[in-house]
Amino acid sequence: MPQKTCIVIVGPTAVGKTSLAISLAQYFNTEIISADSRQCYRELNIGVATPSAQQLQQVKHYFIQSHSVHEEVNAAVFENYALDSINNIFQDHDIAIVTGGTGLYVKAFCEGLDEIPEVDENVRNKIIQQYEEKGLSWLQEKVSANDPLYYSVGEIQNPQRLMRALEVLLSTGRSIRSFQRQQPQERDFRIIKTGLELPREQLYQNINHRVDEMTKQGLLDEVKGLIPLRKLNALQTVGYSELFKYLDGSIILEEAIEEIRKNTRHYAKRQMTWFRKDPSIKWFLPTEFDTLKSYLKHSLE
Repeated sequence: MPQKTCIVIVGPTAVGKTSLAISLAQYFNTEIISADSRQCYRELNIGVATPSAQQLQQVKHYFIQSHSVHEEVNAAVFENYALDSINNIFQDHDIAIVTGGTGLYVKAFCEGLDEIPEVDENVRNKIIQQYEEKGLSWLQEKVSANDPLYYSVGEIQNPQRLMRALEVLLSTGRSIRSFQRQQPQERDFRIIKTGLELPREQLYQNINHRVDEMTKQGLLDEVKGLIPLRKLNALQTVGYSELFKYLDGSIILEEAIEEIRKNTRHYAKRQMTWFRKDPSIKWFLPTEFDTLKSYLKHSLE
């Protein structure tokens, strides 16, 4: 009986992970688990670059529009979901594919997570109160000053994530990053990690083009329809928060679109900072499909 194997494909946003993973899944006749912390929400579509209906018909995907924005979705939820899904895939296939750009989700799936201790309720309430009074820029400055380790790779546009990082730091004296498992948990399947990269200028062109395409596809109308949900954690994210500012009248539309481009570029940079720290990832250009295929075939022998 051959050993079951999971091929992991990581990389920054707009590098081309979705189309390459689909081609790879078709080649190996298998299915895909998305490791994207935003594409899992049913209510979000254009702004999170959800795979198209045609792409989803080509290959079965897991963790795509599988949850509601009203649900709490985090790395631990993803770990459990992905392990259940891969067991399902392995019923009929020897190979599964996990792809996405949310580094903590990939790490949780591959290595497991340590539980974070309970935080001081008074600390939590004080942070919430100060955030409501002083806003996101204050929160970003506090986390940057107190937990630069998290700030360098975390979701710094997401106030819930930032407040969580700050409350853990102030309650335990340790970065939330330090609670990640030091000894990786053994999985009962083999994992082959690969990554997609592009020269920075080309990646930034891809990002700018994607934002322009999202705008043409009706991103603004999507965001207008989400106004009643704007306070939810899932909506505190690039592509949505900038357009909420436009709809509030605080910036003009052109500024909002440029902010989306800029914040997406910054996010891509943080993604690469995270993934570059993992020496087990073998890197390829998105155009090197045949080279990647050969590498995987050799690794599977």
